[in-house]
Amino acid sequence: MSLKFRYNHALYTMHYLLLMCLFVACSSGRRYFPDNLQPAEVSIVRFDSALLSIDTQTEPAAVAVCRLYEEYPDFMRVFAEDILGIEAADTAFMIEALPNYLNDTVYGFAATNSRVRAVFADITDICRALGMAFARLQYIYPDYTVPEITFFVSGFNASLFFWGDMSQKVAVGVDMYLGADWEYYNRVVWNYQKQTMRKECIPADVVSACLFRLIPFSSSKSRLLENMVYRGKVMYLLSLLLPEEPQHEIMGYTKEQWQWAVKNERNVWNMIVDKRDLWKTESPVLTSYLNDGPFTTEISQEAPPRLGTFIGWRIAESYMTRNTGVRLQDLMSEGDAQKILEESAYRP
Repeated sequence: MSLKFRYNHALYTMHYLLLMCLFVACSSGRRYFPDNLQPAEVSIVRFDSALLSIDTQTEPAAVAVCRLYEEYPDFMRVFAEDILGIEAADTAFMIEALPNYLNDTVYGFAATNSRVRAVFADITDICRALGMAFARLQYIYPDYTVPEITFFVSGFNASLFFWGDMSQKVAVGVDMYLGADWEYYNRVVWNYQKQTMRKECIPADVVSACLFRLIPFSSSKSRLLENMVYRGKVMYLLSLLLPEEPQHEIMGYTKEQWQWAVKNERNVWNMIVDKRDLWKTESPVLTSYLNDGPFTTEISQEAPPRLGTFIGWRIAESYMTRNTGVRLQDLMSEGDAQKILEESAYRP
């Protein structure tokens, strides 16, 4: 005797959706790194401390300059030429300029240097975050060499740059990370830039800069889609390397900006699709969606900046959630943005 089962479409649909929710929940919690991973050794050279410890009232500037050249011969050349804009060999000019650089009150250097000493007296938290981030990065890329990091004061000229042999060293202008409320920033940056000018932002800035050098843009196309997915992949990896950092901090958003982006994600995506912006290569379009600014002009003046990168991050996240056999290395080396988008089944 054959048995006939009654097909209950509603019950089946609910069962299917429940399984999919469980699948997504499990997949989104993928573990990429072992729990017992030990932090990488991070070397931070305190050129800032050496420079700011100079007291030109008690130590002749000539003696101080000679000492800096002896202790930091390579970085002093970079500091002189790239930051101060003088010939490295022109020690006479350096001797003359140093007291003003340390004690100036017109441009706020004296007050800023004092604040640097206070804010960066203890950098244990930065070393800890960088140590774990680079350990995770080396777990994925075993041949990756952790860069030497130099802290310096830039006179409001630079936040971060690479230097040295093969440009494998990182210099961080700590005077650009004194807090969004530091009064002298009003003279040198726009208001929207202040959000990431905090000590807490240094690990994310350093690691993201290293990631963009390690993982080059590999697509032969330069449409908005390729740029969004490329930057989104890097942001996704950065969030995994710094899991203790809130997502809005990884993105360089305020909490309010992040909440706006999440709340309006579907509308933003629909606008991008409807306007066919994904396939555009025009510089103004790419700049609007990808570059920093007060807002994303292609969307609205209420929208936070870099929404293209935000959407790209969500696409990369969706792709890795659905494709559990794909390794992080595979995601980073995949240059076909169209494939990533299609296999992500991204539907906000």
